[in-house]
Amino acid sequence: MVPGIIAVVDDDEAIRVALRSLLRSMGHEVRLFADAFSFLAEATLRPPDCVLTDIQMPGMNGLDLQREIRRTMPGLPVIVITAFPEEAIRRQAMADGALCFLSKPFETAAILHWLAEALGERK
Repeated sequence: MVPGIIAVVDDDEAIRVALRSLLRSMGHEVRLFADAFSFLAEATLRPPDCVLTDIQMPGMNGLDLQREIRRTMPGLPVIVITAFPEEAIRRQAMADGALCFLSKPFETAAILHWLAEALGERK
């Protein structure tokens, strides 16, 4: 897998820290954000190669963040992760261009597979 810059947007600190540890062990640079607004403020200056975002977050949720990413950075791959895998939300995320929709807890292999797909699209 080609190393990349991965943004993790999740209000759950434990998820952010776990993903940072996993992704760094694979050679990626990882940027952590507790909410969509802080991600958007930095991403316009230093865009990542891929975004992993939660759905349920205070302020702007992950679906709204994904729509904003599509508007401002249309080629940026988005991987959606959620603890509430409702079918209607999955359909909406995929219709809005998510690369994939993963339920928490997710398998490490699944994250790594989709991350490889995302980075393959960007490189």
